Amino acid sequence: MWEQIRANQRRSAFIVVFMGGLLVAVGYFLGLYFFDSPLGGIVLAIVVWAVMYLVAFSRGDSILLGLANARKVRKEDFPRLYNIVEEMTIASGLPKMPEVYVIDDPGLNAFATGRNPEKASVAVTTGLLQKLNRDELQGVIAHEIGHVKNRDTFLMAIGGIMLGAIVILAYYASRVMFYGGMARGRRSVAGGGGSGQLIIIIVGLALLILAPLAARLLYFSLSRKREYLADASSALYTRYPEGLASALEKISGSTTQVKSANNATAPMYIVNPFRKAKRAASDLTSTHPSTADRIRVLRAMGGASYRDYQAAFKEAHRGQGVLPSSAVQQVETLSLRGPEEAAASAAPVMGAREVSDAMWKSSGYRTIKCECGGTLRIPPGMDASQVRCPRCGAVHSV
Repeated sequence: MWEQIRANQRRSAFIVVFMGGLLVAVGYFLGLYFFDSPLGGIVLAIVVWAVMYLVAFSRGDSILLGLANARKVRKEDFPRLYNIVEEMTIASGLPKMPEVYVIDDPGLNAFATGRNPEKASVAVTTGLLQKLNRDELQGVIAHEIGHVKNRDTFLMAIGGIMLGAIVILAYYASRVMFYGGMARGRRSVAGGGGSGQLIIIIVGLALLILAPLAARLLYFSLSRKREYLADASSALYTRYPEGLASALEKISGSTTQVKSANNATAPMYIVNPFRKAKRAASDLTSTHPSTADRIRVLRAMGGASYRDYQAAFKEAHRGQGVLPSSAVQQVETLSLRGPEEAAASAAPVMGAREVSDAMWKSSGYRTIKCECGGTLRIPPGMDASQVRCPRCGAVHSV
């Protein structure tokens, strides 16, 4: 997949230049409006662009994880999740296991982030842990590790943060120009020289509206093809494409949406977190390819290799392929494996109570079980030596 990795590096550079150009264009008109000279606005835009790039490069993953309310967890908190991440790290050949994060949210979704395979993270929701069996969760984790392997994560981190900067700048600047422009316009008309000022205001407002839209369309367009590539990687790493296909069915069929998702982070998720609201949207504005199409390709695979995925994709898309030529030149055949033991595969990976207990534990809370059946949560740093059960009144030593 070296072609895809190199292409993602080129796209990362293109996003930096393109969104920087949009910021400079916005700064040009802001400079004309506020400073009566474009130079001041251009300098301001370049400073914002440089700062946002440095932030995206150095802290982009932390910002995106923070926006998602993701919490880093330990192996003792979620051992089965950790084991799956370890397995897929080995299968993919990553040099280092990604850090594991859990989002306390009933919605079913997951994403990966990080600027390179040595500094990557995988985040899943508690809803996903409760609803997917081991084969399905393995397919999702393999898909996210495929993004890490293909260098998709840095591309999306840069795009998300710079898109957010353009949207915020355009939002506030348009309102300042609109309300300030009406007052300026009245004064200019009274002085007899309002036509030039009015043209600047109209052009500037048009740019402030179109710049975020152009940046968003570019960002979304880059996210769609990469989902197919990560699906192919998942099938290769697990040798069981049905696991991911079944997981995608459950995720897309869920009516519970991820509360912390927003327009800047939506393309990172394995399935569009706003899929209900966007169901009627066109392909141009969609953050993800059709989930039904992705499932159809996965279930048409006759083997687990990239070549098998390419063949299934061409069959579903009238001969059009999606993988780079370097990926399908391999000659070895990888047979599909069967599902894991029926009893283990049919049960949810974690029950709701087990997930809740693990999240409390990862936050540093201690648990005391009372004889009456109640559960007491002791927050970290509590100074009291004893605590009373609110249900039966029994006193417990802390």
